[in-house]
Amino acid sequence: QVQLVESGGGLVQAGGSLRLSCAGSGFTFSIYAMAWYRQAPGKQRELVARSTSGGNTNYADSVKGRFTISRDNAKNTVFLQMNSLEPEDTGVYYCNAKYWQGYWGQGTRVTVSS
Repeated sequence: QVQLVESGGGLVQAGGSLRLSCAGSGFTFSIYAMAWYRQAPGKQRELVARSTSGGNTNYADSVKGRFTISRDNAKNTVFLQMNSLEPEDTGVYYCNAKYWQGYWGQGTRVTVSS
């Protein structure tokens, strides 16, 4: 069955960095658009960054210049490098795979302290 397993979350001070990973299995990873979403406490889930199957990327305005999404199709893994973290980046980060249907991971929590 399809699985998306996120890792790399944790507690970090403002200005610090984290690297999230999402390992996919049970589907043809290379043809799927992969994305990271986040949900802050009391807020709706929002798109953070997306990578198309061809490697094109787009980012939420709030993370441009600080976050980088990348993918390793050989390892069925997508990454989110997060630098210059801010308390506003706190939330649960979810991995998403989408082709003709979408799949979600279970999420990994990121807490940025001020």
